[in-house]
Amino acid sequence: MTTEHRKRRTTPTRNAAFINLVIAALQDDPSKLAIIRNNLNEYRQQQFLKRGFLLAIERFDWVFEATDDVQQICDQIMADDYIGNRLRRYPLLFKGVIS
Repeated sequence: MTTEHRKRRTTPTRNAAFINLVIAALQDDPSKLAIIRNNLNEYRQQQFLKRGFLLAIERFDWVFEATDDVQQICDQIMADDYIGNRLRRYPLLFKGVIS
């Protein structure tokens, strides 16, 4: 019996560039966290969403409950762990942060 290791999913290059711009915008203007919170509320009200997208919303809620510090939130978004990967997978959550 052989065990297959799953390949680690990497963030696509265009998403990575977008996420880096989002991080820079959040660090420059922490009030833009309100835009993300509004996006979460807006998407949460939609009736049909993919399960993965709903999980990303829930994980973002966890991050916001844990801290209000912009740097810690940015670190969590960029973290190479389950939550960071989940958040970066759905760039729609960051819609409107970059103007």
